[in-house]
Amino acid sequence: MAKTKTTFFCQSCGYQSPKWLGRCPSCQQWNTFVEEILEKTEPSKGEWKSSTSTKISNKPKLLAEVDFEAQPRMLTPDKELNRVLGGGIVAGSLVLIGGEPGIGKSTLMLQIALGLRGKRVLYVSGEESEQQIKMRAERLEQKGAECYLLCETSTQNIFKQIENLEPDIVIVDSIQTLHSAFIESSAGSISQVRECTAELMKFAKETATPVFLIGHITKEGTLAGPKVLEHMVDTVLQFEGDRHLAYRILRTTKNRFGSTSELGIYEMLATGLREVSNPSEILISQREETLSGVSIGATMEGNRPLLIEVQSLVSPATYGTPQRSSTGFDSKRLNMLLAVLEKRGGFRLSTQDVFLNITGGLRIEDPAIDLAVCCSVASSYEDIPISPKICFAAEVGLGGEIRAISRIENRISEAEKLGFETIFISRYNLKGLQTSNFKIQIKAMSKLDEVFRAIF
Repeated sequence: MAKTKTTFFCQSCGYQSPKWLGRCPSCQQWNTFVEEILEKTEPSKGEWKSSTSTKISNKPKLLAEVDFEAQPRMLTPDKELNRVLGGGIVAGSLVLIGGEPGIGKSTLMLQIALGLRGKRVLYVSGEESEQQIKMRAERLEQKGAECYLLCETSTQNIFKQIENLEPDIVIVDSIQTLHSAFIESSAGSISQVRECTAELMKFAKETATPVFLIGHITKEGTLAGPKVLEHMVDTVLQFEGDRHLAYRILRTTKNRFGSTSELGIYEMLATGLREVSNPSEILISQREETLSGVSIGATMEGNRPLLIEVQSLVSPATYGTPQRSSTGFDSKRLNMLLAVLEKRGGFRLSTQDVFLNITGGLRIEDPAIDLAVCCSVASSYEDIPISPKICFAAEVGLGGEIRAISRIENRISEAEKLGFETIFISRYNLKGLQTSNFKIQIKAMSKLDEVFRAIF
């Protein structure tokens, strides 16, 4: 009997070591190594046997000799998913979707499976029974003509059914529940997740069949399993949002076929996920009276312009050290802007508590909302409300200057479409900008005090 070969894997990053280590030399985490059994013998890895790849050896080709035909992307009925994927599903792509438990990953994938018309979809579930999936499908009120269910965890059995069915799309829920017979360790372990993903990737590339994988995340919010899992797949999507709120955000963290800055927004209803085609309307709260400390900023998420509401509260510090708290905005950048307001604007903020909130649960890293943040803080400090028909799109420098930003036309068009009357931008953005094309009043400023004089 052959000796069982074992090795140690880091649960955080997938680093492999022949012996146990207290601290991982790759990710510097403590007590993350676990022992796993590797295969006892080297099997003939026929996990996905193609008719051509076993005997024909590859030869190097000139790049100019490679045959290439631009294949049309497979469009889904979900426009938000099409945008996030870069224009639709690419043939042979491997897509990994991660998110917290109960956020709606399985609901989203089942909606896609039921909504595709004329495509044969195989939905593989290792977590739920057929009755549970049927119950969810009845709640979604969609009829999938060619949506096949398979409750199986063995990759060998899954590939047998795939050969018989020949589906156009395969959805796996979830990758942590699958196990391969070639690996001795239990399902969900690092070596099993890596092996099962490798088998599915080989199948996807050789048959040009798109494969969607649903993955669990750790308590730190990262995808569970080895870090190599994210390197193997073509696209990594993160499904975010608070389970206690109705809105969900589908964000791209890696995409070999499109931009990584795209964003899709959904609303969770009793009948499933509804696409939010105009997110600016939900990100700007409807209020009956004008309040101080509220301003509207124009930001970009990928190719999509968004108008978001910035809320500030400035009050005298009760304790010795003033508090600086921000939700959805970088706290270091907030401290920098407060220093600019104190030095260049004359606001005595060193004795004030400052609280900042970006509504809608978004996290904004675009510097174009700097001016909106400054005006919001100044409005709360002076207790003078800003007109709800004014929005801002500019970066603020350390000298109190208003700096130019990119894609200013898209931001102005979005503000005009939503009924705003005035937008404040940088004077340096006027170069090449056709202001006559817009009906909205465009005010170009170069200094922060000019903006304050115009508003207050």
